Amino acid sequence: MKLIPAIILTVICGVALRATETVKIGLFASMTGREAAFGRFTSRGVLFAVEEINAAGGVLGHPIELVTEDTRSVQGEAATAVKKLIVRDKVLAVVNGTGSAAALEAAPICQTAGVPFIAATATNPIITQAGSFVFQTCFTDPFQGTVLAHFARLVLKARRVALLVSNDNPYSVGLAKFFRVRFAADAGEIVAESKYLEGDKDFRAQLTAIKAANPDAIFASGNYTEAALICQQARQLGLDVPIFGGDTWDTPALLELGGKSLEGTYFCGHFSPDSSDPVARDFVKRFRARWGAAPDTGGSLGYEAVMVLADALRRAGSTDRRQLRAALAATKNFAGVTGRITLEANRTASKSAVIFAVKDGKFVFQQSVDPVPAQQ
Repeated sequence: MKLIPAIILTVICGVALRATETVKIGLFASMTGREAAFGRFTSRGVLFAVEEINAAGGVLGHPIELVTEDTRSVQGEAATAVKKLIVRDKVLAVVNGTGSAAALEAAPICQTAGVPFIAATATNPIITQAGSFVFQTCFTDPFQGTVLAHFARLVLKARRVALLVSNDNPYSVGLAKFFRVRFAADAGEIVAESKYLEGDKDFRAQLTAIKAANPDAIFASGNYTEAALICQQARQLGLDVPIFGGDTWDTPALLELGGKSLEGTYFCGHFSPDSSDPVARDFVKRFRARWGAAPDTGGSLGYEAVMVLADALRRAGSTDRRQLRAALAATKNFAGVTGRITLEANRTASKSAVIFAVKDGKFVFQQSVDPVPAQQ
């Protein structure tokens, strides 16, 4: 871990004590580059929350000012973005709109600076190990991996599964690990495991090896950009078994990239626009009116993270970062748009997951799974 220079810490430590006209919140997201679709939708959710809060009078008598940094879908950019947000922009707190790799870059920097950091969309459980100023308002991969393993074994009736893992993506590696453990406990067998690198476009060699292993299903644990190509090439090679993935599949861009090859695939998500929950239904209606489209995982999680932060600010009654940190840690049974949120002792969220299928070019809700099965 790289240490932040002392001059930076000197600047940071005085920020929370100064009253300002606005409450500055920082967001870093992949607004451009290969993961831009996910980043843009997440930023919409964050901005929508800020707009609604400000329309209702702001927090503690002040409007929220959103400062956004683009990580450009490039490794290392999250660290640079967070340092800018903290030192140059003097934000009170930071929210992420990226995957786990970028959040892992940002978390220790925020912890060292004493700046509350909410990982809104990053599910790797190692993130909060950076320290007490780091939180996750989304579910984490131990739970998601368990949900997917149960789904593969009990719903898809798959006994033999092949894994396709992005070896330089902490999210993909971690999710595959938790899936593997739970699937074995459910009497499943991993018959093949192939690896690739972020940005790869040709997966035929890996898929040919997987086809030879004769799996009942394939778990592709990486991002939507590679997943769409994997599905296309699998079908071209005659691999007609179910293919499924994690929450990074949950973006309309997956359908745009993968087309008809995605029919009959599945993935785990955080939120369904078809939810019958009154809080969720009202959110979907307002989001559609603002953006002309239903919220996806990124939009709902981004919105929710800012609402959790605003709720903690009100309970803290102060913009002092330590008091805000304590209020965030005390979040219990918060009525979020993806469900009730309670932050556990390790500052990760206990909440439900959703399974979707791709049918007729649409994401179709299959089932909701609460955290209880993860403990069984």
